[in-house]
Amino acid sequence: MRIGFALPQFHRQAFEVARVAEFAREVERAGAASLWVGDRNLAAVEPRVGYGGQGTTIPPELNPAADPFVLLGVAAAATERVLLGSHVLIAPLYPPVQLARALTTIDLISGGRLLAGFGIGWSPEEYEAAGRDFGRRGALLDELLDALESVWTEDPAEYSGSLLSVPRHHAPLKPAGVPRPPVFLGALSERALRRVARRADGWLPLCVVPDYVDVDGLAAQRALLDEWARSSGREPADVDTVLRVNVSAGTGVPVVAEAIRSVYDATGIDHFMVDTMYEAETVEESFAYARELLTLLPAE
Repeated sequence: MRIGFALPQFHRQAFEVARVAEFAREVERAGAASLWVGDRNLAAVEPRVGYGGQGTTIPPELNPAADPFVLLGVAAAATERVLLGSHVLIAPLYPPVQLARALTTIDLISGGRLLAGFGIGWSPEEYEAAGRDFGRRGALLDELLDALESVWTEDPAEYSGSLLSVPRHHAPLKPAGVPRPPVFLGALSERALRRVARRADGWLPLCVVPDYVDVDGLAAQRALLDEWARSSGREPADVDTVLRVNVSAGTGVPVVAEAIRSVYDATGIDHFMVDTMYEAETVEESFAYARELLTLLPAE
């Protein structure tokens, strides 16, 4: 079982980003397998779509948000062993060349420890601020993945699609991982899960402890993903899984440990990313939570 943790990025922890390097070193030393960032470009005051695509409200904890690329770079320089991932970057908001450059730089700093996790998000206002079409976000992601594949694996590289294009150019950097960093995708719908099965290196589902831990649903989705991977000519083992575990306020460490065990026993998912931004108000509290959880669960 591999246990990873979110870097200090949101809520009150966002105001302590000067301690990211310290947090990363200490959590790695305590036995964590991975460190993670999320992505929130802005939290609209009057959102047309609410958090996670539900309602019309966004939790105030998401208002302060530090830059995910900077945090991953700091953590990469401060650590030696842990994987460094995004769960998830709202990938269609970024131009493909700039996204590839930022991620490749992080991958090289870390010596090839980057896991690039992408999603399409749920906020129309974030797409509006980036000059992107929210209604075409799935198609944007598909083209972005094609463009990244070209930029990362070809030199000269170019891409021409209906929504995105990259002029023929000499790739400035190549990732440490060959031929590119592993790409994981968040997915809930059938269409998104089929995209994972067809072209991703891994799947990024989520749960909320204790409010929403759908073990049967996770197992059913993973079974469908495996079926669709086979129909795409791939082996299910080629598609890894990292489950995001959002910890609700007031939830003790033993409750989280038990939820992780139940998912592991029922589904075989063995890599978990734990985010304590709703429970831990300070970096010190977040580290204490991580350290206690790692004493209750075996971790690599």
